Amino acid sequence: MHQPAITGAGVFTPSQAIYNDELVAAYNAYADRSNAANAEAIAAGEAEPLAHSSSEFIVHASGIESRFVLDKTGTLDPEIMHPVFRARSDDEPSLMAEIGVEACNAALRQAGIAAEEIDLVICAASNHERAYPAIAIEIQQLLGCGGFGFDMNVACSSATFGLQAAADMIRTGSVRKALVVNPEICSAHLEWRDRDCHFIFGDVCTATVVERAEDAKGDHFLIRSTRCATEFSNNIRNNNGFLRRTREGHMDDRRDMLFMQEGRKVFKQVLPLVCAHIADHMEAEGIAADQLSRLWLHQANKTMNDFIGRKVLGRTPDADEQPNILQDYANTSSAGSIIAFAQHSEDLAEGDLGIICSFGAGYSVGSVIVERKTA
Repeated sequence: MHQPAITGAGVFTPSQAIYNDELVAAYNAYADRSNAANAEAIAAGEAEPLAHSSSEFIVHASGIESRFVLDKTGTLDPEIMHPVFRARSDDEPSLMAEIGVEACNAALRQAGIAAEEIDLVICAASNHERAYPAIAIEIQQLLGCGGFGFDMNVACSSATFGLQAAADMIRTGSVRKALVVNPEICSAHLEWRDRDCHFIFGDVCTATVVERAEDAKGDHFLIRSTRCATEFSNNIRNNNGFLRRTREGHMDDRRDMLFMQEGRKVFKQVLPLVCAHIADHMEAEGIAADQLSRLWLHQANKTMNDFIGRKVLGRTPDADEQPNILQDYANTSSAGSIIAFAQHSEDLAEGDLGIICSFGAGYSVGSVIVERKTA
């Protein structure tokens, strides 16, 4: 059996950002247009007027102040309200593969290895722009990696589930070096015209190099243990899929093809699930709360993360113990905990312990206990 380690982490961040005030102005303009168009129905009590959003509402509800996106113009146009991407030929790299390569190259540079040394690529993300061929195989080809690749989807837990899969294969010797890449184009599956969720998501791509610890060329993190759990729930859902065309009226209402959630139910049900999952994982590994130096949590909601941090540590975490990045990136689905890890891990000392944890639709929870090793 071999000891797996994370030896590199990379983040691709889009060049365009949308701040809350810009987002609110666009949404409110859309709401005003919609209310004007439906004035008679509203006056007759047959329809409810759309309420305005505000930056204060967004920060209070989520802690989000801005988000990065691949297309700002279409998203902020009240007549469009979604990103607009150019059509690509089948001979061009897909958009997910393109940003995936950027993040992978950053992770490979940190690990100090060449792409040809990689023998496994896992593309783990909450949405894939096509069913086949696998985005992972496309990234493998674009980078010049060896071995094999495959896609996986466990919604917001995709990155941690991908890390467990890669770590397990390294432990058993079936692969030696792996890339787990998380291209999250969340802006394309968000309904920007829905006040309850129009502020939640942003775009990003993360990647991690996982390899045998004996091969590490510099500072790295031993993967001490991984744990994944799922429990079925419809409270976060996306109904897009090829069977949609088989149903009568399939193009009449496309709202459920995008991000849907019962937010209050999710909050009440997911928090106990995540807290118990982390506590059980720590107990199984003989790790006490005062032995943890860092929590890299899924970046969905500041209130949720603060609650989890208090439960896990038994006190209010210091800012550096539970770093948040969602104020800048918003919710980036599976990539959020990896952004936090990539940006807030270099300061840890030899032997320090941390947990990467993500959770979301499914419900799903994945946790990875890591230990810092210095060269």
